[in-house]
Amino acid sequence: MSLKQEVLSAADQFSLSTYSQQIILSEGHGAYVKDIDGNEYLDFAAGIAVCNLGHCHPTVTKAIQDQAGKLCHVSNLWYNEKQPLLAKKIAESSFGGRVFFCNSGAEANEGMIKLARRKGSRTNKNLIICIDNAFHGRTLATLAATGKKKYLEGFTPDMNGFIHVPMNDLAALKAVYTDQCCAVMVEAIQGEGGIIPATQEFMTGIRQFCDETEMLMMIDEVQTGFGRTGTFFAYQHYNITPDVMSMAKALGNGFPIGAFEARQDLNDVLVPGTHATTFGGNPLGCAAGLAVFEAFENENILENCQALGKFLTAELLKLAEKYDCITAVRGRGLIVGAELSTDVAVGDVMAECRNNKLLVLPAGTNVLRLLPPLNITKFQASQAIDIIDQALAKITTK
Repeated sequence: MSLKQEVLSAADQFSLSTYSQQIILSEGHGAYVKDIDGNEYLDFAAGIAVCNLGHCHPTVTKAIQDQAGKLCHVSNLWYNEKQPLLAKKIAESSFGGRVFFCNSGAEANEGMIKLARRKGSRTNKNLIICIDNAFHGRTLATLAATGKKKYLEGFTPDMNGFIHVPMNDLAALKAVYTDQCCAVMVEAIQGEGGIIPATQEFMTGIRQFCDETEMLMMIDEVQTGFGRTGTFFAYQHYNITPDVMSMAKALGNGFPIGAFEARQDLNDVLVPGTHATTFGGNPLGCAAGLAVFEAFENENILENCQALGKFLTAELLKLAEKYDCITAVRGRGLIVGAELSTDVAVGDVMAECRNNKLLVLPAGTNVLRLLPPLNITKFQASQAIDIIDQALAKITTK
């Protein structure tokens, strides 16, 4: 039995069938991955916005290797030398808050929810206003915050305490407010929801309304953080500052680590005994995170993201002129989506791209989502556009 057959047989017999997988990836460097048969793919998924520096970035790889030979894990009953330094880097790159480390985006969002409710409990406030078609994770609390029926099916009863309003509808948000509301939870760009950017009016309005009502403004930066939109965090495009912010995905460039940051004066909300984690902020994960910051400091990551994001968007708009099935192109930086008409299935486009050695993602109802590493080249961006062009040409002429 070959290794490929052994892997597929083990997956068929022993893995829960929660994913629809097509290829076995075994190696990756930069913007490229290889499957178990040696086929090379241009990766415009980047682990779903995780490998923002590309696969096996040398700075991150070396940091993980060095730390793995020194100390992987202790517990949060003691300091480790990496965690406070990573918290400082995050604070200095954002709004100077306090950081709690965890393991994933869902866990980071759970932490934000707990902080908001803990603070609100002082004045009997426990409701959180969320946005339709958002995505905050797959735990029971973050599913309830997500509020999208397809993710909730079969997992009722829903957790109480979440109110949903349409994206970019400030009037609707204000209309559902009661004196029991403690926070608003929002994404600056809805990734899973279809690459839907928040408007300036919406974000400014939420900030002002939260100030007026003493609610917390909580921003989910799990997919948009660490340069994805061309600034270190997406909220920085809007000239506002959140009270709390979650992050994960690209923080470790592939090593699992998440965090949420709260403004300094919220430090007394989650005191010892109210929130904790076993693995969060361990030395190995924090070493990876510090290496991510080092790469951003030494390479022109943000500048490249801005330039290649404009190029990729412009090229997709050219394809929209060529193919009627592209009904909209949206995004910012290198989180870009092309919405397709109902007569062309995004899954078919993805499959055809994969056949031509390009990996892309779906989003929303029928959106082709591009999330390449932030250090891609213009040649790689052009290569991706050519493959998408070929895929659309084949599908639309069937």
